[in-house]
Amino acid sequence: MVPKHYSGFMGTLEEDDPNENWPDTLKALWFDARGDWEASHALAQDIDNEIGSWIHAYLHRKEGDDFNAGYWYGRAKKPFPTIPLQEEFKQIVGFVLTAHGH
Repeated sequence: MVPKHYSGFMGTLEEDDPNENWPDTLKALWFDARGDWEASHALAQDIDNEIGSWIHAYLHRKEGDDFNAGYWYGRAKKPFPTIPLQEEFKQIVGFVLTAHGH
């Protein structure tokens, strides 16, 4: 089941793996929250829509590759953010949870 809110999502980080029924967007965010940038990126780069591009952009921003991040923010139709990474992460999780009916 997809969590209803951010705190519910964060509560799943104690699990060994993300829920297999979750969308790849949420799985990618879960891996990032667990500190597995590579697994998160592997999922995000295969999500061919604006939310996938937003996650991809966030990940490159997090790694410090602003040039590559800028490209992906453009694909996501988002301006390059000036907010802290953690705040952007919360926004993305909230967006994904809302998009899945919660």
